[in-house]
Amino acid sequence: MKVLFRLATAFVVVLLFVQCKDNPKNKITEKKVVAERNAVEPVQVDTSVIKKRPEDIETPPGMVWISGEVFKQGAVPQDQMAMGHEKPAHKVAVDGFFIDATEVTNNAFKKFVDETGYVTVAEREIDWEEMKKQLPEGTPRPHDSIMQPGSLTFKKAKSTVANLYDFSQWWKWTIGANWRHPNGPESDIKGKGNYPVVHIAYEDALAYCEWANRRLPTEAEWELAARGNHKNTTYFWGDEDKSLDEQANTWEGEFPVINTKADGYEDRAPVKSYPPNDNGLYDMAGNVWEWTQDWYNTNYYQEIKNQGVVPKNPQGAASAYNERDPYAREKVMKGGSFLCNASYCASYRISSRMATSLDSSLEHLGFRTVASAEMIKNQ
Repeated sequence: MKVLFRLATAFVVVLLFVQCKDNPKNKITEKKVVAERNAVEPVQVDTSVIKKRPEDIETPPGMVWISGEVFKQGAVPQDQMAMGHEKPAHKVAVDGFFIDATEVTNNAFKKFVDETGYVTVAEREIDWEEMKKQLPEGTPRPHDSIMQPGSLTFKKAKSTVANLYDFSQWWKWTIGANWRHPNGPESDIKGKGNYPVVHIAYEDALAYCEWANRRLPTEAEWELAARGNHKNTTYFWGDEDKSLDEQANTWEGEFPVINTKADGYEDRAPVKSYPPNDNGLYDMAGNVWEWTQDWYNTNYYQEIKNQGVVPKNPQGAASAYNERDPYAREKVMKGGSFLCNASYCASYRISSRMATSLDSSLEHLGFRTVASAEMIKNQ
């Protein structure tokens, strides 16, 4: 899986769901609905949760304790931009946990790489023998000019884009793009140690977590942490988007042609550039998307609702399923990015959720980590 994303001819398949518009194609069949419903694991009904941080455990540097709660996950009724896969809202019970106050930075990731010698997916040579196992039989080998390590980077369109489904108008495959060179081989991260690390595939995030004695958050944990005291609002600061440019790093102006930089940045911003939410967490809206550990399944929220009980510490869908691409194996990502714009995507909303394949590495995709009290105690 870790090389499939790099095949240029397959980019559209991956990008169809990295972006934010619903597509009526490939609607799920009734047979598939039943199969996925039956695949969901039984849920727990004990809704008692760990609220307070254990007194014998100190909060790790750079992290925040999130009190456990029973809360409603998913789109709030007044959210006019909510998509079908954010509904219906449903109660979940989540134990307290520690979470990074910021997205993992270039400095933090560099320390990991320096100590371990780790090489990210975007930096690795492409193995055609492995790749063709995941493609239709008879698929010809791409030209050598394409079969080189790289990742997807953003490019502005030269004029108004009538069809915002044509992602090729603002994404390009860039050989040599990776976490060290986020905008392409001529770019670097010198002086940007406090910027969020990007071009991180799921495997890369897991490797960092193992080194740091951390893990990726579940989708429910991420949303609980993002909401803070705003349990029933569209954004972490309320329901109005008038102060968006003061609250988050997003795209202002006509996407993807003109960015007015009303929020101060063209693309990524240093962590802590905008106000934290009620929990003291930064960039829970905008800047870069963040991986979670949950499989993406189009039907998952409805399945939880249909069960009629409150799941405790839900781990997401038992299996991956994207109604637009039944063969995809994708994880949920949260938080939106500097490319989100209300004209086609308002994923700086708390309930926003998108999916991308395990081997995806993009200019606007990073992560933050969490840890249970037990993980810190054992450490």
